[in-house]
Amino acid sequence: GERGERTAQRGRPYPHKHGSRGRSPHPRAGRKPSRLPPCIIMLLLALLLPALASAKRKSCKLGCANCLKQVGLSFRLWSSDHQDKYPMEVLVANGGTLGASSQNAWMIFQVMSNEVNTPKILTCPDDPNHQTYATNFSADLKDKISYFVGLDTTTNFPEAFLAGDDNFAIGGEPVKSGEIINVTSARAISWTAARHHFAGNIGLADGSVQSLSNSGLANQLQQTGLATNRIAIP
Repeated sequence: GERGERTAQRGRPYPHKHGSRGRSPHPRAGRKPSRLPPCIIMLLLALLLPALASAKRKSCKLGCANCLKQVGLSFRLWSSDHQDKYPMEVLVANGGTLGASSQNAWMIFQVMSNEVNTPKILTCPDDPNHQTYATNFSADLKDKISYFVGLDTTTNFPEAFLAGDDNFAIGGEPVKSGEIINVTSARAISWTAARHHFAGNIGLADGSVQSLSNSGLANQLQQTGLATNRIAIP
């Protein structure tokens, strides 16, 4: 009867409408993906590249500061075994560098090899002139250091310059490798563009690391407690 006919119809599949039998259920399948016009791609790159460069600079600056914190700790550890004196204050005969023919920065780091542990921390990540670091503390260390050493710094002057980026310029002229510069608050010292975009990091005798602009560098020089800051450039 009528009830049986309805029951039979329920089991039948619905007919395909408008001749859709055999067609793909995804009408967009097979279409090529749309591409951005070259002008839009160039615009996006122009917006992104400066941001990426800025992020890289910040990362390098942070990495440099971390290296200098480890360097500062190395000085403190060494001094704890030498009556609270740094290598620059201890005679060569007693394991320091005082009295050496020349107090080079690399020699100071060399006598602290046990405390420094690895020469890798003596290279700034943003230093274009020292992209490779020494593998040991032999004479090979001489040309693979990014950081200066303050020759007159002692534990009695907590804000004196202990070690830091050596990309200095005196009167607009970049300092030379191996020289010792005498810096006062009245002398025109500044950062070069070689690292950190006209800025630098300096580790102080109290163990802190200061990230300084040119104006910050001039201000910090007035706080060292030293009339003259002798700085050994590696």
